[in-house]
Amino acid sequence: MKLPTTLALLVTLGAAATTHAQAPADPVATLVNQLELDRYKATVKGLTQFGDRRQGTARNRAALDWIEAQLKSYGCTNTERLRYDFTEPVKRGPVQLQPLRAGGPAAQGGGTLFGKRAPIGVNTDPLAQPDEKLRALNAEQTPLGTSPRESVYCTKVGTTRPDEMYIVSAHMDGIGFGEAANDDGSGTALVMELARVFNAQGVTTERSIRFIFWNNEETGLNGAYAYVAQRKDLQGIESPAGSGRYPEPKWLGVIQHDMLLFDHGMPIPKLDAAGKPVLDARGQPVYTAPKEQRAEADVNIEFQVNAKQADGAAKLAWALRAANEMYATDYPAAVGNRMTNTDSTPFMDWAPAISVRENERGMQIGAGWNPHWHQPTDLYSTYSDKDFLLGLNAAQTTLAAVAQLAGAKVKP
Repeated sequence: MKLPTTLALLVTLGAAATTHAQAPADPVATLVNQLELDRYKATVKGLTQFGDRRQGTARNRAALDWIEAQLKSYGCTNTERLRYDFTEPVKRGPVQLQPLRAGGPAAQGGGTLFGKRAPIGVNTDPLAQPDEKLRALNAEQTPLGTSPRESVYCTKVGTTRPDEMYIVSAHMDGIGFGEAANDDGSGTALVMELARVFNAQGVTTERSIRFIFWNNEETGLNGAYAYVAQRKDLQGIESPAGSGRYPEPKWLGVIQHDMLLFDHGMPIPKLDAAGKPVLDARGQPVYTAPKEQRAEADVNIEFQVNAKQADGAAKLAWALRAANEMYATDYPAAVGNRMTNTDSTPFMDWAPAISVRENERGMQIGAGWNPHWHQPTDLYSTYSDKDFLLGLNAAQTTLAAVAQLAGAKVKP
């Protein structure tokens, strides 16, 4: 019997609704939705209570203890420390900031920079910090000589492939006598937030994920290099035999996060009260960063084209780019092939290794696109919600990609 038109339409709509209700929710979207701007900001703020977290100091050790306690509170209870010895070679004196000029050496790894640029350098003068309370917090210098250092990590153990893992990392130490809010509180907070989401009740992953917080990045990636040296030959070995436990699962990919808030664009000429360009002592224009996050701001995903694992790294980078396109809410992502001077570098010949950051590391940061880099002005209060939103979008990007790659599932 043929149903009346109206009744037939209602039956069709009802069947469609039933099918939609029975369709499983996208686990990736479910996980990404657990990320919140205010929570991300609060985690960055929590890290700034330890000042710049300079390696070798009591404030650095206190920050490590705080990070570990937070991880345990998220449910990532199998925390571990990687210990290594570090020797501070010489006591650094104040660095004179010098502008980079066309035809001159690039700030990192040689090469040439062109276009507008602002001065870069590392502030090593504690008195350059005008805030007395923060200056007192950052007063302790790194002791000279050899002493032990530690990085901290925890692992989400895979359900079906515990012998394979993705490393999601950031460095927790900083310099410059500020709060190291961006470099690298922004990356550390991102990795902490991902550890929280992946270790929530009802979340499982087929493969393991290790969340690592490096130390001694600012002195030459020493924490990351120590990890590679100590653990690369342990990959995929079951210990004890027959236990189903893998202390160092095989590295499927390494995703490093470093400086994620500030993409204000190319430096622009600084103007005086009359609107005329300010000149330096040599009569050259003085450049400064724009005050607002640029409309073209994006998340930069980089791999190193000369690495032995370049092909795998490129695939990993593009997987993050695809995840950004599908799950990030505000800022797009761009892929580049010149990863340098970051904690994924020690891994790049052993595993696919990429870096996620606010700007191109070699060219844009090297040309002074972030005036707060290693400066007393790297403070939580320096950055706006638009800046923090860029970091949140980086978190959405990595979380979505790792959830797909590691085989995440969420129980209703």
